[in-house]
Amino acid sequence: MTSADNRRILDYLRQHQPQMVTDLQRFIELESPTSHKPAVDAFGAALADELRGLGGELETISKAEVGDVLRARWNPGAGGVVILSHMDTVWDVGTVAGRPTRIDGDRIYGVGSMDMKGGIVIALWALRALRELTLFPTQPITYLLNSDEETGSRHSSAEIETEALAHDVVFVTEPPQDGKYKTQRKGTGHYTITAKGRAAHSGADHARGINAIAELAHQVLAVQAMTDYSIGTTANVGVISGGTRPNVVPAQAQIEINTRATTRVNQRSIHEKIMSLQPRHPEAELIIEHGGGVPPMERTPQIAALFKQAQTLAAEMGIALDEGSTGGGSDGNKTAALGVPTLDGMGIVGDGGHAINEYGEISSLSERAAIMAAMLRERLQV
Repeated sequence: MTSADNRRILDYLRQHQPQMVTDLQRFIELESPTSHKPAVDAFGAALADELRGLGGELETISKAEVGDVLRARWNPGAGGVVILSHMDTVWDVGTVAGRPTRIDGDRIYGVGSMDMKGGIVIALWALRALRELTLFPTQPITYLLNSDEETGSRHSSAEIETEALAHDVVFVTEPPQDGKYKTQRKGTGHYTITAKGRAAHSGADHARGINAIAELAHQVLAVQAMTDYSIGTTANVGVISGGTRPNVVPAQAQIEINTRATTRVNQRSIHEKIMSLQPRHPEAELIIEHGGGVPPMERTPQIAALFKQAQTLAAEMGIALDEGSTGGGSDGNKTAALGVPTLDGMGIVGDGGHAINEYGEISSLSERAAIMAAMLRERLQV
């Protein structure tokens, strides 16, 4: 692909940036919290119309508990590129009414604007630019939009993994980290530890009781001590509960733990440490449950090379692009762990994800869509 083609793509998208903003405003107002299937499906229906208009062969994959998954294909076949986005947000229906979308300079404020409706706009317009400029590749492209990423993609992991393995590379439209594409993400782990002791009257029979909260106090300190910032491993006890009344020695208490690790070796190490914890009191009992998580997205030579391609193409269009890492997980963790080269953070530049000040940078819509379009052409060797 020539530099002139790249410039044509960028010029086209900059000319159509107002329409990109209009689309983003419309998508924000189509609220789609993970827990509200009808709302997610309504947003999905709007996106289905967009995908059909772009010539995609559309399939709706029904889901009973969450919104349906959308899959669009161009030039079906083996190999090629799969683009991953998620339609769900963390914001309840009705949030937009209290906090309407607004534009302030180069920023568009709105719930889900950055995470990740801006990323969906970027992917759609990258495909539109290629189509309108007669630069669309002849090799396979699949666009998969899932509906439960914010709760771990439990209901859509099978589709994500199947599509990743069927393609050569994966592009993920999560927002970048401080404007940087993500070539490394920490893996996550979720654990619950329940301590069982023995109830007793706190005054008349205190010595007979086994205090489950006291037992867990020792375990909390043990878990927190597993954090090692030098290797990027963290363990966080985020929830604690237990007991019934102040005058009763508590018979049961529970903590919930979240871990993060940069490599699978380190993730396995902290997993083994948590699962091997033993009760401090000889008569107390610990029940340790692993609630799942995602593996780390490690920066492999293949991922580094994929980013270098994007950086080079961006430079040809006069756009500076750097790479970074983050402690948060995404669907990209899953695809990278399968050994499929994955480039994450290809969405809208912004800040405030999951927060009331969430915004996206308007100027990044055209620029990031241009990079994605150029990468589709480059990877598919048109």
